[in-house]
Amino acid sequence: MQLTTAGQDAVTPALRKSAARRARRAQHRRLWPFLLPSALVAFFILLYPLGYAFYLSLFNYYLDTGASTFVGFANYADLFTDTRFWAALTRTIGIVVAAVGLEFCVGLTVAYGLYRLTFGVRALNLLMFLPHIITPVVAALFLKWIFAGRWGLLDSLFATFGFFAPDWLGDPAWARVTVVLADAWQFTPFMILVLFAGLNTVDPSQIEAAQIDGASGRQILFRIMLPSIAPIIAFVLTMRMMDAFRYFDTIYVLTGGGPGTATETVTMQTYALAFRLFQIGKASALGVVTLLIVLAFASIIVATVGRRKGRT
Repeated sequence: MQLTTAGQDAVTPALRKSAARRARRAQHRRLWPFLLPSALVAFFILLYPLGYAFYLSLFNYYLDTGASTFVGFANYADLFTDTRFWAALTRTIGIVVAAVGLEFCVGLTVAYGLYRLTFGVRALNLLMFLPHIITPVVAALFLKWIFAGRWGLLDSLFATFGFFAPDWLGDPAWARVTVVLADAWQFTPFMILVLFAGLNTVDPSQIEAAQIDGASGRQILFRIMLPSIAPIIAFVLTMRMMDAFRYFDTIYVLTGGGPGTATETVTMQTYALAFRLFQIGKASALGVVTLLIVLAFASIIVATVGRRKGRT
């Protein structure tokens, strides 16, 4: 029995789609061996340490004696009832929000200024990026010399004009301000570089059309340019948020978490639990909790930026 012309026309697209699906599956099977080395590296440097940290968090494991006792989720329960953990978490969130917010505002302002420049952009970009390539410990030592009380560079500068500078590293409030400024000084260049690259990807025809319609520079920036680079903004904010949550080396050199616990972050507390109190199990539990908190904040940033982009 022969198919009519209409029947043949209906069958042919279906056969073509089926053949295309088989071809894609065959291609995917051929590509899997090339992905295997990367998958193994990701497993051994990411998934295995994470799984081992979760495994250790279920034990009362002490590094100095080697004693290990299975306690289940008792370490997590102890953390959630520990006022020091909640104080460190609140302090960490405050430092992260202040540092990343400052870096984004300054970075966007400078990036937009560079975007509007017509000459010297590459040289300025190179000069401003220099703080970011300095090792954090070296940068912290340099900043500690600047912010040191009485004999530091900043105090000496204030004294020259007859002003008495605050105790930058000895006063709890000013110590938190100092660590925020230290993080912003080192990582704002990264923010500038990414945002400047993003602004240069905006379609010039959209900007020209807005200018013809009489839009101001501020309207072009906030109504056209920023929505256009929303994925880049989400990326850079997420990266900096994740990086700031593990803020350790600069704080360790500048204040050591002090004065008292004024600048003790979650990462500093994890270090103290693991290598001062030798409570590896509890430190591992704190590391797992920190990871979950960071993932939650990253999801909020991505969802918020994506929703705003969808509404424009």
